[in-house]
Amino acid sequence: MSNTSDPTSSILTFLVKDGVALLTLNRPEAGNSLSPDMLTALEAAWARVEADNDIRVAIITGTGERHFCTGADVSGVEVGKGGLNNVPYAFANRFTPRQWGVSKPVICVVNGLCNGGGLHFVADCDIVIARAGASFMDSHVSIGLVSALESIGVARKAGVGAALLMGLCGRDYRMTAERAHGLGMIDILEPTAADALARAHALAAMICANSPQAVALTKRAIWASTELPDPAALVYGWELLKSQWSHPDFEEGPRAFLEKRAPRWNPDPNADRRG
Repeated sequence: MSNTSDPTSSILTFLVKDGVALLTLNRPEAGNSLSPDMLTALEAAWARVEADNDIRVAIITGTGERHFCTGADVSGVEVGKGGLNNVPYAFANRFTPRQWGVSKPVICVVNGLCNGGGLHFVADCDIVIARAGASFMDSHVSIGLVSALESIGVARKAGVGAALLMGLCGRDYRMTAERAHGLGMIDILEPTAADALARAHALAAMICANSPQAVALTKRAIWASTELPDPAALVYGWELLKSQWSHPDFEEGPRAFLEKRAPRWNPDPNADRRG
């Protein structure tokens, strides 16, 4: 797998090493906030993650230890402008992996304060790791804005109570990483930002060892369970499970196990072992 870096976007660095893409929000002077240029860079980055067969997993984090992401760059917001009133959600919001539809696993490393729009990444990434001392806040209502999209994602992960607590109290309430971990909003808590990033890379290496297609379909089935009721979610999961039967990895995995060797996975999602 290739090791490459992309120096073209200083506000969002992109490094690929051993099949893992590391995306870093790089505006520490502005709390790693989401400027219009950052949103554009993120959309392009997710497109690259999805298209590059050498990338198996992505990690997203922020520069420094003070802020992960403080949400939208308020200094760049022009009230009453943007022309988004009649734009569907799916077209207006494409800066997180789930919004973009990334099929590969994405790990979020919360290295500091996560506020407002930064909560999108916590809600939309597949695995969330935070350092002890990080905190979570939703300041929308404190500046006259509605907290809706992020709060819905938080409610699904941590419960309606947590979403209401942060969404209604605004900037005067910060949820600790320890409390967020207890509620299930984050999956793993590490002592430092360096430890959190190291754990993310360790998990990414585990994922890279598995069948790319099986991983992608497993991710799709689990996320679908948050959108579909039973039995529809189970029926959908059953169809995804059966679709893997025709993929070469369905035979390669057991064969490699019996031959006591590392499997040689086929990265093509459309490959068919039946010829």
